[in-house]
Amino acid sequence: MSEYAPALCLHVLRQPWVLLVLGCTFCLLLASARSLLLPVLALTLLLALGRQVLGCAWRAYIERCLGDDLSDIRSAYMDGPGARFWVAEADGRVVGTAGVRPAGEAGLLVLKRMAVRKDYRGRGIAAALGRAALGFARQQRGCRAVVLNTVMLQHEACALYERLGFRRQRRYVLPTAYGRLANCTVTVYRYELP
Repeated sequence: MSEYAPALCLHVLRQPWVLLVLGCTFCLLLASARSLLLPVLALTLLLALGRQVLGCAWRAYIERCLGDDLSDIRSAYMDGPGARFWVAEADGRVVGTAGVRPAGEAGLLVLKRMAVRKDYRGRGIAAALGRAALGFARQQRGCRAVVLNTVMLQHEACALYERLGFRRQRRYVLPTAYGRLANCTVTVYRYELP
């Protein structure tokens, strides 16, 4: 997830309110200083500070997301019924993961922590993990569907989910002040089981 920090910075930088603030700051400093150096330095400092703040916020989001289940994989994915966790290995190390567990609503499983190391992508590992998760879901009595959430920055993941047969169910903006400011949208995908 941390690989998406630069893409998040670009996404936030493209937000109209951010462009407006940066443009107004530049113009005000240019008009008051009558020099190009001060506005350029101030914008550089603002951009660097913004990058640090976004990096901290993104790390906090990752910690919150990962802390709820990856801190204890056994209890989150292996001890309960309808839960499973897969690990893909290559060259003697873990290169991919995926987990499935009950979603809280009867008949629904949630696919979580589907990830493949960047240097191992494009080899079919994520598709194999996804198929394993869907195969597991088909074996669960009473399971009607598998759902998952993904953020707007994960374009490759969205394409993979759609190739696996997931359909977009809805989109929403993260319900936090940061989510609204950065316009961080989450897409909910759903795979209906036959």
